Amino acid sequence: MDSPDSLANHFLIALPALDDPNFSRGVTLLCQHNEEGAMGIMINRASDFTLGDILGQMDIQCSDEALSASPVLFGGPIQRERGFVLHSPDRDQWDSSYRISGELCLTTSRDILVAMAEGKGPQHAVVALGYAGWNAGQLESELQEDSWLTVRADLTVLFHTGIDQRWMAAAKLIGLDLSQLAPYSGHA
Repeated sequence: MDSPDSLANHFLIALPALDDPNFSRGVTLLCQHNEEGAMGIMINRASDFTLGDILGQMDIQCSDEALSASPVLFGGPIQRERGFVLHSPDRDQWDSSYRISGELCLTTSRDILVAMAEGKGPQHAVVALGYAGWNAGQLESELQEDSWLTVRADLTVLFHTGIDQRWMAAAKLIGLDLSQLAPYSGHA
C-alpha cells in the first residue's frame, strides 16, 4: 500500500546533471512508492521494438498496421524482457491490472494485448519492456541529491505527446524549461 506521502502517480523528471545512462533526460511514471521502495516505467525512451514485433513473438494476430507500427518503450533496466502496459481503466478490467490512480492502470497480462490487437483494447495505452526500481530509501536519497524533479503525472504527456518531447513537456508542468538549467548540480 502506498503511503500518504507517496509519489505514486507522479513523474520523476531527470535533471540535466543526472548522468546515469539509463535515466539521463528520462521521465519515469512512478506506479508504486512506499516504505519498501518504488517502481516505475520510463515513458520517453523508445525500445528497438514495435508493438507488431511483440505481438508476433506472442503469436497474437493484428491487422491494424498503425497499431503494429507503434513503438514499444524502454521501461527501465530491470527485467527488460517483461512487458508492461500503462492504460486508461475504461470499461473492462484486465487480468492483474494494478490501479495507479482513477485514470491510470498498469498490467502485465496478455489479455490486454489480445484485446488491443482485436480493436477492443483500452482507449489509451502504451507498452513498455522493463521497469525502473528503487530499494527502500534509495529514491528519497536521489531526490535529496537533486537528481530528480517530481510532478503529478499528466495523461496528456503520457498519451498525447511525442516520445521525444515528453522530458521537456513534463518539466513544463511545473513551469520549468530544462534547456535553461546547467548540466551540473551543487549545494549551497
